[in-house]
Amino acid sequence: MSTFTGKVAVVTGAGSGIGRALALELAGRGAKLALSDVDTAGLDETVRRVEALGAEVKSDFLDVSQRETVLDYAEAVVAHFGKVNQIYNNAGIAYHGDVEKSSFKDIERIVDVDFWGVVNGTKAFLPHIQASGDGHIINISSLFGLLAMPSQSAYNAAKFAVRGFSESLRMEMLIAKAPVKVTVVHPGGIKTAIARNATVAENFDQADVAKFFDSKLAKTTPIDAAKTILKGVEKGKGRVLIGSDAIALDLLQRITGSRYQGLIAAVSKRAMPRSKK
Repeated sequence: MSTFTGKVAVVTGAGSGIGRALALELAGRGAKLALSDVDTAGLDETVRRVEALGAEVKSDFLDVSQRETVLDYAEAVVAHFGKVNQIYNNAGIAYHGDVEKSSFKDIERIVDVDFWGVVNGTKAFLPHIQASGDGHIINISSLFGLLAMPSQSAYNAAKFAVRGFSESLRMEMLIAKAPVKVTVVHPGGIKTAIARNATVAENFDQADVAKFFDSKLAKTTPIDAAKTILKGVEKGKGRVLIGSDAIALDLLQRITGSRYQGLIAAVSKRAMPRSKK
């Protein structure tokens, strides 16, 4: 049985980056696609590209932080295709700021999109994915869901939460012997616009933060990331690491325990953009 051919795959955040790359790779493997994003221009471009590959596509504006909207969206997708086999909870945003300078609103926005967006998508589609008899939930966390970084407390909190939520769900599905696999994905630095679109606290310069990420951290292309994710899906992996940086830093924190925090703090003090006084 094919993992992708003829399967209905939902991809959130499909207007750019990893989401667009997943859509293209899934289309090339014969999947039917339900694509969404808040960036309608980017989403339209993704749709144009996947339709050129012959894929059947449903596209919608969707803010994953809006629970009732996501619940309604799941019903609309099932009404359109008749089933859903896979969901890639990929939509996310970034934020850079120290705890002391971050507002509650800044933190809540990151958690609403990056954590609750995953929960909303999972809860909305889980019954339908179970009903398919051959389902898979793929939740995108981050390298920062494996270890913490300074000035990333909000993002770390959301991505650590995605990891815990996904791993617990995977065990629940195993215990229930449900026909649903669960994979949590931890990308390292990916060459997307996430840093350029990020918000920052008042004591950081957004351009400096974006330049640092793009020049120093973003190493893996979205297409390579998508291919790694789909390879993990084919193998039914519980966890997928993307990029040599994710692999190396995961190993660092497992070997050193909490001592990695001192090492990361020292490197960050020298290399990362300095806060404005």
